[in-house]
Amino acid sequence: MATMKTSPDLVNFFVFNSDFGPKEGMEHEKVIIYIPTEEDFDKKIKNIGLSEALIQFTETFAPEKPCEAVHTQKTRQTFYNPEPGYWMVMTVSIPFSEKIAKDGIKVVEYHDEDVVDSILDAVLKQAYKMFRLFNGTFTYLVETYSREVLRKRADYFYTHYLKTLNFSNFDLLDVFSGIQFLPLDKNTFLKVQCFINLVEHTFNPVKYTAFLYSDKLVWSGLEQEDMRVMFKYLVTSLFPSTLESGTSQGYVVVQPKSHHGRFITGPSELNDIPIPRKPPRIFVNTDIEQEELVLVCYKALDATICLLIDAPNPSVEFYRKLDGFLGPQLTNLANIICEQTAKKQLGSEQQYRYIYFNHINLAQKSSIHSKKSSLTGVAPEIMRLMGDISADFKNFQEDGETYVKTMSDCWVVGRKSDQREFFVILNQKSANLIEINEEVKRLSMSHFNNIFFMD
Repeated sequence: MATMKTSPDLVNFFVFNSDFGPKEGMEHEKVIIYIPTEEDFDKKIKNIGLSEALIQFTETFAPEKPCEAVHTQKTRQTFYNPEPGYWMVMTVSIPFSEKIAKDGIKVVEYHDEDVVDSILDAVLKQAYKMFRLFNGTFTYLVETYSREVLRKRADYFYTHYLKTLNFSNFDLLDVFSGIQFLPLDKNTFLKVQCFINLVEHTFNPVKYTAFLYSDKLVWSGLEQEDMRVMFKYLVTSLFPSTLESGTSQGYVVVQPKSHHGRFITGPSELNDIPIPRKPPRIFVNTDIEQEELVLVCYKALDATICLLIDAPNPSVEFYRKLDGFLGPQLTNLANIICEQTAKKQLGSEQQYRYIYFNHINLAQKSSIHSKKSSLTGVAPEIMRLMGDISADFKNFQEDGETYVKTMSDCWVVGRKSDQREFFVILNQKSANLIEINEEVKRLSMSHFNNIFFMD
């Protein structure tokens, strides 16, 4: 009889810089952060020393691409070098199950295939990008403040951030880490663009703007990489937390109002008392210069405008003017977009599962992860299979296609063409390879004719 299989879980996470403690007796200076914090100090130093040895050893074979992952029976360790001198290391446990053999002996079976390197690599890189979004780079913090400030910021951020990670839920979309775009007709898109131009012209402190509708991006003035990270923060953290908090903390400004606008980040009330809740400060253009800006998000119905403001402490009067200007116009825009998207959604329910990603503009689409989809979930082994196919595409760096028929007679098809990847899951048990190929071609032509090209 076999016991239930465990889930992958975080064993440890640490960041270090060998240059901070180059001599014996100074090893503790290397440590930026180590989680779990309560672990024995000697064990921390031992684990960091082992990581240093692995990095130095692998550099002799590939100086430009040192150690990336280490596999053991019980754990999987991932390495990332985000900045010169700094290393991030994350260790995750391998899921296991126990069963009783015929002779009564308990046997432990480890499921190494449940943990995928490309996914762990993406999770670790995302952990760095999120830290950089709110704090700037490691180098910036040390040069601007001190090493101790870097340690305190890292401790505060990662102590909270790592608790939000569920390693059982990560999949191919975390590897892509793309952006969901909302296509609009020309007239509606022009209205959105004119509205944004008017906002930036009217309010000089606004440096960058992003416009989203129903968790999909319509317009962004940020660089692609910055928007990629901020989009992830908005749709996975900020927006859900606002919904969970309810309307009691929904930043209602004045009641009753002639519009549906409210601040998501910013003041809870627009009166003369000091603002009790400050909007988050984020860093953009960190590769060129450290631009530290205030993020103010304002929502009306399903439309959200995100303003990156170059002002240390926006005044209450500034927020009042914003509310009076944004509220009516954003409410009107939200109604226009709602009417248009409602027409498109009629009869558009997908009856097959797919994932699409464009490496050029970071656009991604998925019927597997859609909250509104009526389709049943996809088995974890199918998601891992698509991850393996995508990793093969990356390693060979060639356009091509892969067809796999699983043990459950499910077909998984992966195609790569011109920096675009398309994956389809088809439950057609009696179909042969030719029929599946024709079906995938039909689906591509029907739903991706304008954005996906395959000879």
